[in-house]
Amino acid sequence: MAEAKTKVTLIGTVLAKQGVEFIYEGEVAVCDACKVKKACNNLQIGRKYRIVSVRTTHHECMVHLNGTTAVEVVDAPVTALINADMAILNSKIKLELSCNKTDCRSYPFCHPDGVVQGEKYIISAIQGNTSDICEKGRALKLVDIKPA
Repeated sequence: MAEAKTKVTLIGTVLAKQGVEFIYEGEVAVCDACKVKKACNNLQIGRKYRIVSVRTTHHECMVHLNGTTAVEVVDAPVTALINADMAILNSKIKLELSCNKTDCRSYPFCHPDGVVQGEKYIISAIQGNTSDICEKGRALKLVDIKPA
C-alpha cells in the first residue's frame, strides 16, 4: 500500500506529541477572529488522526492554554466490528451503523469514534474473530479501517 499522506495542522501545544491520536471535533466560535484559523481547522470533522511529527512553529491561541504548535498528521486506523463476509484485507467498505443496541458490550466497536457515516473505508488489518455474539445473529470480525 502507498505511504500515508501527511497534513499540516495546528493543535494545542500540550497535545502536540508524536503518536498522539485525536478525533477532530471542529472549530469553536472564538476562532472566528483568529488570523490562523484556517491552519487549525483544516481537518475533517469526526475523523481520527495520529500525530507523526511535531514542528517548531508556535502560535498564541484563545482556546488552548499554552497556544498551538504545528504538527503533521495522518489518518489513524479505527478498530471496528464488521460482518465477517466483508472482512477482506485492502477492500473498500461502508460501515453499516444500523444497530442501535447501546447497551450491547460490542456497541463501541460497531459504532467506533472516528468514523464518518457514509464514507468509504479500506480494511487495513484483520484482527480476527470475536467471541461476542451479535444479537442480530451476525458473524463478526474485528478489523482496522482507514478512510479510502
